[in-house]
Amino acid sequence: MLLALDAGNSTITAGCVAGGEVKARAVFATAARTSDEYAVLMSQALAMHGVEPGGFDGAIVACVVPQMTKTLARAARMLAGVEPLVVGAGVKTGLNIGIDDPSQLGADLVASAVGALADREPPLIICDLGTATSVCVIDARSRLLGGAILPGAAVSLDALAGSAALLPGITLEAPKQCIGTNTNDCMKSGAVFGTAAAIDGMIDRFEQELGCEARYVATGTLANLIIPHCRREIEIDDALALKGLERIWIKNQRRK
Repeated sequence: MLLALDAGNSTITAGCVAGGEVKARAVFATAARTSDEYAVLMSQALAMHGVEPGGFDGAIVACVVPQMTKTLARAARMLAGVEPLVVGAGVKTGLNIGIDDPSQLGADLVASAVGALADREPPLIICDLGTATSVCVIDARSRLLGGAILPGAAVSLDALAGSAALLPGITLEAPKQCIGTNTNDCMKSGAVFGTAAAIDGMIDRFEQELGCEARYVATGTLANLIIPHCRREIEIDDALALKGLERIWIKNQRRK
C-alpha cells in the first residue's frame, strides 16, 4: 500500500492507495505545522479508517507550497518508514506536457492529469477547484496542452468582502436561486453560480479550439459545491490526484 500526499495552498490530502483504489483518505487544512505534528495528525486520521502504521510499501508527495515540501516529506518518511518520492524535476510521470515551460506545471495538476488518463479516453478537460480554479486540456493524443487559471470561488468571495466596504464576509454556499434578493444571496450566487458558469464557458471555448467534444472530470475541495451547478455533465472524482500519484510512484519504481 502506498502513502500519497497531495498538498495544495488550502488543504493537504493524505491517502492510502493500492491497485488504483483509495483505501483511506483524510484532509487537513494547510498550516504551519512541524513534520512531527503532520505525522501524528495523519497517523491518527488514517487509523480511524483502519490503516495501521508500518503497513506501507512506499510514499509519494506532491506539493505546490515550496516551503512545506521538506516538512511533508519528513512527515511521510516518519509515517511510512521509507524515503518518499517527491514529484518534481527528474521524476518520470509519463505525462506528455505541451505547455511552454513544463516546469511551471504544478505537481497537483500533473498528478490529476495522470489520474484522469488512467481510466479515461482523451480528449479530456480537467477542472481542479480549490484555492484557484484550474481548467486543463488534454488532447486526443494524451498531450496536456495547457488551460486556464481562475480565482477560486472562496478566494473571490473573500477578496470582494475585503475590498468593498458595504459587502459582508459570508460563508461559501449555494443560494436557493440564481437571482439573489439580498446582498448575501447575491454574493453567494456570484461565487457559486458564477464559477459554475465560468467553467461551462471555458469548456465551450476549449472545445471550439480543440475542434471536438471532450470528456470532463472535476476534483478539488470545492468540486462537490460548484460542479452540480454546471450545465455540463462533469464527473467528480475526489481521489483523482491520489490515483495519479500511485501511477507516478509505480513508474519510478520500475526505473530502479
